[in-house]
Amino acid sequence: MSRPLSRRRALATLTTSGAGLLVPGRLPAAPIPAAPAGWKKEGELFRYRGPLAGGWVQNFTSTVEAVDEDRWRVWTSISVPKNPIKQIGYHTGTVGGEWKSTLAVCTPGEPDAMAPLAIGGMPEGWHPVQVVTLRLLDGRTRLYFWAHGEGIVRYLAADSDDGRAFRVVNASTPCLYHPADRCVDGPVALELGLKRFAKRKAAPGPGESLAESRLISNDATNVYQLPDGSFEMYSVGLIQVEKDDPRHAPQDNIAGLIRVIDRYTSSDGLNWSDRRRVVVPDKDDPHDLQFYYLSVTHTEHGRVGLLGHYRLGAQTIDLEACFSTDGIVWERPLREPWITRDAPEETAASYLLHAPHAMVKRDNRWHLFYTGGNFAHNHLASHGTPDRAIMLATRESLFG
Repeated sequence: MSRPLSRRRALATLTTSGAGLLVPGRLPAAPIPAAPAGWKKEGELFRYRGPLAGGWVQNFTSTVEAVDEDRWRVWTSISVPKNPIKQIGYHTGTVGGEWKSTLAVCTPGEPDAMAPLAIGGMPEGWHPVQVVTLRLLDGRTRLYFWAHGEGIVRYLAADSDDGRAFRVVNASTPCLYHPADRCVDGPVALELGLKRFAKRKAAPGPGESLAESRLISNDATNVYQLPDGSFEMYSVGLIQVEKDDPRHAPQDNIAGLIRVIDRYTSSDGLNWSDRRRVVVPDKDDPHDLQFYYLSVTHTEHGRVGLLGHYRLGAQTIDLEACFSTDGIVWERPLREPWITRDAPEETAASYLLHAPHAMVKRDNRWHLFYTGGNFAHNHLASHGTPDRAIMLATRESLFG
């Protein structure tokens, strides 16, 4: 159901130029969404073709950069189902052409001096996924990613002066913690109303402290630097409901927990505060709707969001458009997929659509690189052999 957009207070214009760089300009008017039919699907660009058996590629939350001539750099993650191995890096290539993969070499000491992409200071056994790349206003490059390891699920940052050799800067004091991280204790989880974690016993490692409740998130995180040098972050919060609540879905992998979107702010992109709940399913939504992620593109008319429209009954995820002038009040005028999923076995994008860090404007067209999956979120159904692929859709304008 469509609803008219309210006229909210304006914010200085922000335009994305790739890699998270935002440029200030004039004040925006309240946006009017363009029709879903305006998207031109370019199809699949590439799938994983590396040595890991059964490996999948995704650009979920990851940055896309327009590079020389008509080439692109799509930051990506590689993972294998039921395997702890995860890798981050980027694919470079052209639409309709070949794509070359570059993977980060992670070491616990100094960054590898010979690798084209290296991350030092990564503890042994920790594996990165869902990378965000920011070209900071001070000239440095920063990577954000979720690190997974034994007892470890936390959101880290790594900085670089040359865009090649990075060093993790907050392994023991991360930006965020997943509820499964070893620093999350039962009483802390209860502060968030997460009773299912009440009996959890934290076991912080050397130099670590208990996680603060305001920093507990459930994955799917995007970070942006604003023109004044400050940062905003969108991540997934959780609301617990009882078994007699119609929103309780036993088929979900976290049954009884509802995913919603929270926004944080920071002066340095490392220490986060001002957590606000900004997008929550309401009375006009079906009871099985949750919000899996929020990807934000800053434009001359304000922020355009790609909201992870997750239907628990069908186990599908779609891209829903939403809009904001301040990052706090979000309008959802469409409440339906902005891009449709593809027919079964036509492409990999038939069950799950995952958004990148942001859309990128190039040659007067908006480019949306996204990840398509051909399997249900709970992995109980698929259209053929389960797989993922990097997709592309383009359009001239995001607004009507």
